[in-house]
Amino acid sequence: MSDTTALTPAAAPHVNYQTSPSAYRHWKLAFNGPVATLSADFDENAGLRPGYKLKLNSYDLGVDIEFSDALNRIRFEHPEVRTVVLTSAKEKVFCSGANIFMLGVSSHAWKVNFCKFTNETRNGLEDSSKYSGLKFLAAVNGACAGGGYEVALACDEIILVDDRSSAVSLPEVPLLGVLPGTGGLTRVTDKRHVRHDLADIFCTSVEGVRGQKAVDWRLVDAIAKPAVFAARVQARALQLAEKSDRPAGKKGVALTPLARSIEADALRYAHVAVEIDRAKRNATFTVKAPTGKQPTDIADIEAAGDAWYPLALARELEDAILNMRTNELDIGCWLIKTEGDAAAVLAMDATLLAHQNHWLVRETIGLMRRTFSRLDVSSRSLFALVEPGSCFAGSFLELALACDRIYHLALPDDEVRAPKITVGEMNFGHYPMATDQSRLQRRFYNEQPAIEAVRAVVGKPLDADAAFALGLVTSNPDDIDWADEVRIAIEERVAMSPDALTGLEANLRFNGVETMATRVFGRLTAWQNWIFQRPNAVGEKGALKVYGKGDKAGFDWNRV
Repeated sequence: MSDTTALTPAAAPHVNYQTSPSAYRHWKLAFNGPVATLSADFDENAGLRPGYKLKLNSYDLGVDIEFSDALNRIRFEHPEVRTVVLTSAKEKVFCSGANIFMLGVSSHAWKVNFCKFTNETRNGLEDSSKYSGLKFLAAVNGACAGGGYEVALACDEIILVDDRSSAVSLPEVPLLGVLPGTGGLTRVTDKRHVRHDLADIFCTSVEGVRGQKAVDWRLVDAIAKPAVFAARVQARALQLAEKSDRPAGKKGVALTPLARSIEADALRYAHVAVEIDRAKRNATFTVKAPTGKQPTDIADIEAAGDAWYPLALARELEDAILNMRTNELDIGCWLIKTEGDAAAVLAMDATLLAHQNHWLVRETIGLMRRTFSRLDVSSRSLFALVEPGSCFAGSFLELALACDRIYHLALPDDEVRAPKITVGEMNFGHYPMATDQSRLQRRFYNEQPAIEAVRAVVGKPLDADAAFALGLVTSNPDDIDWADEVRIAIEERVAMSPDALTGLEANLRFNGVETMATRVFGRLTAWQNWIFQRPNAVGEKGALKVYGKGDKAGFDWNRV
């Protein structure tokens, strides 16, 4: 693996989202037939940043990077696994949540990006349960607070040890003056249907709820005495496994390290490149179509392993998005381009559709779905540029449809060079957004005349004028106006308030149906974003700042 890090001060310190089980400091993976056990054993001296210790299985971004990697290892390397048991390797503590001292010394941007990645990882559990038949069981064998309970909430079921001391809690409001930041409030109400008055008590109490009361309040699904806890967990894990169709006896696909180069102003992978223009505060993502002969039958796809183009592309694009989101905060506008043969992209889609029920293809579509969703929730302006040599077709068209605007160059006098876009079957629901709608449904508010007009041109290359007439692109300037129109649009965008743009983009990107996932991200980007900056949380006497120092928080009592 090539990983050159000649970073500018603006990008340092660099966060690396790539890891592997041999490098884990915080998680232990064990496999037993259809059941995998992922045990939290966080190394308190292995925080991603100096200045805090990860005591009591409290976590930071480094812990969550390993967690995300472990989930992908299970998805791709162990198709025989049907149930994942999340538990703790430490005595009397499951997980005490996000490390408070880490939050106290972190910048606002760091806290929000940390919470966003954590949310995406938690949502990924539910995504795999819904689409891939991978079930998750939280075996809460000790104190479970804050983000620790939020991990459990993302699982299909929760079993709590009934030892008279272990409890579940969301103590962020009384202890820290902030909200549960990784979906806790939302899952308590929307997923577990905890009655609102009981949830009010639960979320304003420090001590939490234990035993039968936790079952009665719907905070957990079951309890078990310590002597029978392990057996109860194993039995339930096997019962959940019976509901899955993940295959036994299949060989998994090893996820090898990505070949990438991280340079001062660029990220380079086999199929993705990112060029950073710091003076203009934008970055250009170029996604390259497959080239050469591609496997079309399952045997060849399995033989290709993680070099199979769709899987390799999804991994590279995900890594590029995460790198840019965390390490390049000043780069506010991402320009999305594609390069290559549109027919090759549509052929890739045909293979995905033909084998969509095969476990490996299904998991690859899932990774692509979650990667496209990372674009949706990135706090960056996204402009797609359809230029000569582009291949915005089928799955690649999703990249454009995820953008805030699409600029499509019109070359009416040059049919050969005129860039085209092509709608494919994959654009009709195979990559749903957090709203559970396709991006076409989001674009047209699911109005059937517009959707049917687009469906009527599936597989037909559309030039700028045709795409514009169907409402598929924002603007269709000709070659005389193209350079100026695009330049002015980008310059205007980067001159606007990043805070206002973040709010604007989030509102416009999720304009339709509200779901639990959109409520999770909405609360993060609105409520938590605001609360995290208030003096009551992060001021000199804010609850988050004085925690653990023996001082009492000093609140401004004005209700705003």
